[in-house]
Amino acid sequence: MKSEALRRWRLVLGKESDSKDQVRLGEEEQDMDDVLEALYDSDREGNLGSSSPRINRWLGDIRKYFPSPVVQIMQKDALEILGLERMLLEPELLRTLEVDVHLVATLLSLQEIMPDKTRETARKVVQELTDKLLKKIKDPLRSSVKGAMNKALRNYRPRANEIDWNKTILKNLKHYQPQYKTIIPERLIGFGRKRSGLKHVFLLVDQSASMASSVVYASIFGAVLASVPSLGTHLVLFDTAVADLTHKLEDPVDLLFGAQLGGGTDINNALAYLEKLISRPSDSIVFLISDLYEGGNEEEMVSRVKAFMENGIQVICLLALDDTGSPDYDKEMAEELAKLDCPAFACTPEFFPELIGAAIQKKSIKSLLANKGLAHK
Repeated sequence: MKSEALRRWRLVLGKESDSKDQVRLGEEEQDMDDVLEALYDSDREGNLGSSSPRINRWLGDIRKYFPSPVVQIMQKDALEILGLERMLLEPELLRTLEVDVHLVATLLSLQEIMPDKTRETARKVVQELTDKLLKKIKDPLRSSVKGAMNKALRNYRPRANEIDWNKTILKNLKHYQPQYKTIIPERLIGFGRKRSGLKHVFLLVDQSASMASSVVYASIFGAVLASVPSLGTHLVLFDTAVADLTHKLEDPVDLLFGAQLGGGTDINNALAYLEKLISRPSDSIVFLISDLYEGGNEEEMVSRVKAFMENGIQVICLLALDDTGSPDYDKEMAEELAKLDCPAFACTPEFFPELIGAAIQKKSIKSLLANKGLAHK
């Protein structure tokens, strides 16, 4: 057992931790060490070599020796540490990669320099991830939204002609009075209001490079929300300019290729654009998805958020919408929003359905976070 522990630590710490070669690795462990060394123990950019075949062998090795979640992390690290982004422009290499959110985000950032021969393969990769995420996200999100909408629509103070007697009787069976052979209802339940588009959800997404994964998730969530008939969904991406991609929500792949990742950040300008779209403030929910590193007018930005909330618009800031859980963000700006009672926190894809359900019902987001053991900034 001690020997095995030593070998594991040797793999974790690398060759330099055992300069006298005292820890003997088995054949497979040596292969694993070579794979790790190629990525993490090199001070030379491009240590994997410049040719696609060599890269392909390395990618095959990491899939052989490590589970899928680790493979995705190592792919991401290889792109960042060894500068392999340009290698993704080779379709042969692209087909060998483990598809995940980080890979798709990188591809989208490269689309302006992507040759035609690669674009078709890239779209297939994006389609694969989109299908996988939709399968995972669609049912929980639609179920949460529909359940919340039904509760929000219920009418507990109906007029006589609005009473739903079937639901009222079922709800009040415990109040049956034997001596009178009748039910004395404690609560009347009315038919729900039949307004279309009861709620309007605005996903305002920062598409600066640091928010790439959040753009991918927000686009998929937006596509699902747009499929709920009683919900009005808008997707607006921004950097220093604003791109309203609401019209592309029916096709998530086309939508993602419409994103222009990178560039600066002007949240104030994006909020100004949103002002023109919101016609029913009390029925509107704005998810500002940004790390809050404002390159525009910070004072005006805070003032706009304050005005939104004073007009009855729900504003929720997601510092990230991805799996990391520990985003880099502007802490001072997050504190300014917190002073306005605007929650600002990182949100995982798994938590988002419950979050939007609570927002639709106008439940306290701070209480929801506290119940989940999460903290807003």
